[in-house]
Amino acid sequence: MLYTNSTDGITSDMLQGFFVDWPNPPNSETHLKLLKNSNTVILAMDEKTSQVVGFITAISDGVLSAYIPLLEVLPEYKNAGIGKELVERMLKELQNIYMIDLMCDVDLQPYYEQFGMAKSRGMIIRNYEMQAGN
Repeated sequence: MLYTNSTDGITSDMLQGFFVDWPNPPNSETHLKLLKNSNTVILAMDEKTSQVVGFITAISDGVLSAYIPLLEVLPEYKNAGIGKELVERMLKELQNIYMIDLMCDVDLQPYYEQFGMAKSRGMIIRNYEMQAGN
């Protein structure tokens, strides 16, 4: 597995199969755009197929705060340690930031606790009609 912080050379064709079970998933062009517009991105690439098989993104002011909005691993690559590696690499990238926030469903909280994250309360707005990047 190759891990990279660069989207150079990444095309929308290399981003197939993500956002499983999303009611209105972003298309691969929107996916590429969100990767390029993130402050920090880490990609997991299958060296044999040259496909992106996992990614994590962060948005930050670069001073005090960062938010990790997305972590995704293709279904056929899950349970191979890729997600864990992506999170660990991202937390290392953000180690000088005061607060790192991440929102997730309750069933995912134990996964993130292994990285030293603590449960918290939060508020959200979800504009599902905008989910696909419209």
